[in-house]
Amino acid sequence: MAGSLIKIDEEIVTSAVATVELGGTNWDSSYDVYMVKMNNVQCATDNKDMRIQLKNGVTTLNTDYDRASKDLRPDTTFSNNSSNNASRFDINNATGNGTAETGQGIFYLFNFNNASEYSFITYETNYITYTNLMIGQQGSGVVKQASACDTIVFYWESAANFTSATYTLYGLAK
Repeated sequence: MAGSLIKIDEEIVTSAVATVELGGTNWDSSYDVYMVKMNNVQCATDNKDMRIQLKNGVTTLNTDYDRASKDLRPDTTFSNNSSNNASRFDINNATGNGTAETGQGIFYLFNFNNASEYSFITYETNYITYTNLMIGQQGSGVVKQASACDTIVFYWESAANFTSATYTLYGLAK
């Protein structure tokens, strides 16, 4: 389906920044489903979790995030991961900051333009932990607040910085 992904916004990190925001003033509300591509994402500090929050205009939605994922690991069996009523989505746990300890992923965003429905995401990521272990994560999350959203914010726990990243937001054409 050539032309079905319409690029809306892109953020490329080449020096230390605390957050990466996609959408905002670049948000295009004409799509039902959006996709975010994440590539070469690295934290400046070892053993940090990546976090996600959603915004409606300048207002950050900071309650009622529920998330669940299946974590695929080469060192043991899979694990189940979940959280309820949190202030954000936590993904890519215990990431590393060494050479090649980066993360990649694809996120799909649903109901972002509908103020009468909950916004939710699905995602598939892979990343290298600070112990040099590759983990694949497949999951989803919902914000249990009926609100239109126009921004997705990526950040690290404990105010750590990104050292590299490319995030691209696409609208999925019908």
